[in-house]
Amino acid sequence: MIDFTLPPDLAELTARVRAYVEEDALPAEAELTDRADPLRDWHVVEALRDRARDRGLYTPHLPERWGGLGVGVLGMALISQECGVSQLASLGLNAMAPDEGNMHTLLIAGDEAQLETYLRPLAEGRIRSCFAMTEPDVASSDPLNLATTAVRDGDEWVIDGRKWCITGAEGAAFAIVVAKTGTDPAARHRNYSLLLVPTDTPGWRIVRHPEWMGAHSPGGHPEIALEGVRVPAANLLGGEGEGFAIAQKRLAGGRLAHAMRWIGAAQRALDLSAERLLARSAFGKRLADQQSLQFMLADSAMDLYASRLMVLNTAWKVERGMPHRQEVAMTKAFVSEAFGRIADRAVQIHGAAGIAMDLPIAGIYQDARAARIYDGASEVHRMVIARACLKAAEAGRSTAEACGEIA
Repeated sequence: MIDFTLPPDLAELTARVRAYVEEDALPAEAELTDRADPLRDWHVVEALRDRARDRGLYTPHLPERWGGLGVGVLGMALISQECGVSQLASLGLNAMAPDEGNMHTLLIAGDEAQLETYLRPLAEGRIRSCFAMTEPDVASSDPLNLATTAVRDGDEWVIDGRKWCITGAEGAAFAIVVAKTGTDPAARHRNYSLLLVPTDTPGWRIVRHPEWMGAHSPGGHPEIALEGVRVPAANLLGGEGEGFAIAQKRLAGGRLAHAMRWIGAAQRALDLSAERLLARSAFGKRLADQQSLQFMLADSAMDLYASRLMVLNTAWKVERGMPHRQEVAMTKAFVSEAFGRIADRAVQIHGAAGIAMDLPIAGIYQDARAARIYDGASEVHRMVIARACLKAAEAGRSTAEACGEIA
């Protein structure tokens, strides 16, 4: 028997998060003076974090040892869908990229000293962080192109390179930097490692803040120069050459977390669209009675239904340690594109109000377009999906095993 009933503890927790979003996060959006730069209104985020602590919701994704609730991947799927309704909600819970992903990465690979130095203040909300992987001069969809190097010099690593679109870098206390530490072509991914780099280290420099489409995280998405950056050998996160193995674990969770939040944002776009159709009239009847517009709502509802099931099934597999690479790729590609379709329909339904930047739909639309690029472009995920189908066929097996089969 397949049972889709939520466990009582998760149902209760999800209800409390929903109340937090409705009663605290959404009203706080009115206090923002600049959607493009949340750092200007960081006091709003701090107040939301106090409310999250008061409600017993702070850092739900972390183990209790680190002040969290120990919620698993499936529970976070439910929480993140609620939080996606407001750009402030996940920040208020301290469960937003890149900090959330960096917390998981530290838990996966950090030693005790690294956990105390970097994870504890991050978990407590005393600092922010960033993850420095993408580079401006190479096609970063192929990670073997990454050119930033880290060379061992005695008891230190010397890092040189350039990164960009580094979310949260302005004001971050530290970065997790992906760098090439090996030179053996046969080693391929094993040439790369992760290094913890305090951002006050000489040689770390923010070059510029490009203009980016979509919502902006605290600290922006700047371009970074690393010029002779020296960090202790002890700042290696995990083993030498383990960078991509660790990053893949991080990115799988990160891609799923993004998809969870996109569902919340898409749901908000659909809610606003339905309200708009009920409130407006044209050609002698309500917009809600125009069949062509009803079809838009129906298509968006179907996109959301499929997205929710994909996210929850993938989260269920991740939480149980089952193979999930294929499911994560399908979920990331499908949900990002479904989000775009829903947002696009919402713009059309709202007309001029859909492209007004002081109203929410235009911002949601911009966010949706960017979703198909970061954390793996849709085309790259399709390559992964197709290869798994072909691998099964070449072995004389059904491609069902590459299609998210249940059993």
